[in-house]
Amino acid sequence: MRKRILAYRRLDEQQLDQLRERYQVDYFGKLASADDPAFREALGQVHGLIGAGVKITSELLTTAPNLETISSISVGVDSYPVEELTRRGILLSHTRTCSPRPPPTPARADHGDARRVVELAEYVKRGEWQASIGAEQFGTDVHGKTLGMIGFGRIGQAIARRGALGFGMRVLYAKASPKPALEQALGARHCELDELLREADFVCAIVPLNADTRHLIGAAEFARMKSSAIFINLARGEVVDEAAMIDALERGEIRGAGLDVFAQEPLPADSPLPRMANVVALPHIGSATHETRTAMAQRAVDNLLLALEGKRPLSPFNPEVWPERLG
Repeated sequence: MRKRILAYRRLDEQQLDQLRERYQVDYFGKLASADDPAFREALGQVHGLIGAGVKITSELLTTAPNLETISSISVGVDSYPVEELTRRGILLSHTRTCSPRPPPTPARADHGDARRVVELAEYVKRGEWQASIGAEQFGTDVHGKTLGMIGFGRIGQAIARRGALGFGMRVLYAKASPKPALEQALGARHCELDELLREADFVCAIVPLNADTRHLIGAAEFARMKSSAIFINLARGEVVDEAAMIDALERGEIRGAGLDVFAQEPLPADSPLPRMANVVALPHIGSATHETRTAMAQRAVDNLLLALEGKRPLSPFNPEVWPERLG
């Protein structure tokens, strides 16, 4: 009897055919919640999961006694109980390193928060542009400013390169191990978080979400930033105390924010963030191009097929669960 796979994120027909050639596939292309009765029933029979955007809980794992591996169509793994997966011997893989390009960056803030693009586009739409703009509509230069990177992994480094080499920005980085080669190439400097917050004109969060980084940026951290600082969150919404951020923005404690992630997604209707003039709010578009999403889905398919064959996936997250099989 063939093993069974449950897919709960959109895959193209070619990718589905790759899976169906070897395994029985239950496909939930638009699954809204793990509470879907059909989804939960199918879990009882599956050996592999592939998907993203749905919280997989420890309780849910108890309904999947045959589960061997999960292939997430994402870089982050905060939707999965990693310790419980490892305890149960379930291999988790993700799509790290397969993205063709990094997400929107602080360097692009020259055309976003810093230049007040969204705010002034609405100004034009409302018919308020009646004369040449004056100081009240001016933005802020990015060139020569200080970029503070909270986190300095693959994506953070790509952002820093754009800022340093494209805009002549001074780069500080914290909450990461020292990177001497990049320091030499970019003129970047490793420092403590407090120093970064005090000195940076653009503060960019790009750390994974875990117990140490949840609400890493809160009221005390916003108070340390310059009143002219722009905060950019490309990490996860819960890295930031959202209520504290809203308060800092409303009181002018920081100048603005560029946000691609939020504590609750989609944003609730009563959130003030989309209506704030000093906020650029985007619907989690960091990887939202056809090329990137297709590449991520393909990496996840490849990871899943390799894992179910007892081979090492291209990007395992907890390979220690199958050391004798994965090498």
